[in-house]
Amino acid sequence: MAVGNTITDSLADSIPTMIASARIVREFAGVMPNLVDRQRLDENTGTVWNEVSMAKLSAQAVTENTELDNPQQMEDTLFSITPTVIGVHTVITDRVALRISANAYAQTGSLAQNAIERKKDQDGLTAIDGATTALGGANALDSGEIAAAAYRITSNTTEPAPANAPIHAVHHGFSLKDIDDELIAAGVDQTTGAPLTGGVAVEAYQNRYRGTIAGARLYEDGNITISSNLAKGGVFSQMALVLVEGRSPYVETKRMPELGGGATALYHYDEYAYGERSSGNWLYEVQADATAPTS
Repeated sequence: MAVGNTITDSLADSIPTMIASARIVREFAGVMPNLVDRQRLDENTGTVWNEVSMAKLSAQAVTENTELDNPQQMEDTLFSITPTVIGVHTVITDRVALRISANAYAQTGSLAQNAIERKKDQDGLTAIDGATTALGGANALDSGEIAAAAYRITSNTTEPAPANAPIHAVHHGFSLKDIDDELIAAGVDQTTGAPLTGGVAVEAYQNRYRGTIAGARLYEDGNITISSNLAKGGVFSQMALVLVEGRSPYVETKRMPELGGGATALYHYDEYAYGERSSGNWLYEVQADATAPTS
């Protein structure tokens, strides 16, 4: 017979483990769905979203002795996007549902929704990777490459982007750090070496610069894949990429009494697709070194 006070160690095997909190693995909040032209495919309108673009016409000089008898044929081009379905399937047995911490169980829905949002962001990044023209390379990202892409978007002679449409620059944070380093270096007095007291250099040093370069606002997206220290971001007009969304995200459930004493299957769905307008004019891929920073 043991002698002494009965404490938690004495009855450790009889005390259930209580999980006071539960967290899901932190993910990078994607930016792409909010930086494009979002369109809704309404119910009872078919499975394909369509948009028609009309080709330009040309004006000509007319004098008193000129007869304007040169009709121009109007031409249109159909732009179509067909949303497709993505999903996440999970099965939770009744035994797990009864035994798992309520805090942990409450996170299961968020895990599935995070997976859907991550894929929606990654699909937007894939659209950037499919751009007709790529700038940059294995070198450090610099402001000149961002500016070059922005000017090509607004000043190309084929079809300049709408003036009222924002221009976005999306890249991995490892690459954007090189922009910060460039701005910080430019904010140092070249004669004395003393840091300047204001402007974008101070913002880059204190908070990371996420303002605009040549009209393109910078955004960080950690979902960009790094391959051999190379990341592929992009600069684009908001009107360049169209995100057509069909049915809103929804969840279906199915009871499975035959499985392990009973279980519930959950099916999380979303429906969407990206497409590119004015191919080659409003979207530019920008490649850059994305080596993990060390200083």
